[in-house]
Amino acid sequence: MFGKFGPLEILLIAAVVLVLFGRGKVSSLMGEVGKGITAFKQG
Repeated sequence: MFGKFGPLEILLIAAVVLVLFGRGKVSSLMGEVGKGITAFKQG
């Protein structure tokens, strides 16, 4: 059931997330994720 996600499924999930959280929350969340990944890579 939860096999490979195709591009269509990813777009659908992204659209649902945008509708649920709004653009502001999603962009700030992605910024935080980016900062976390950068900090993790730097050690």
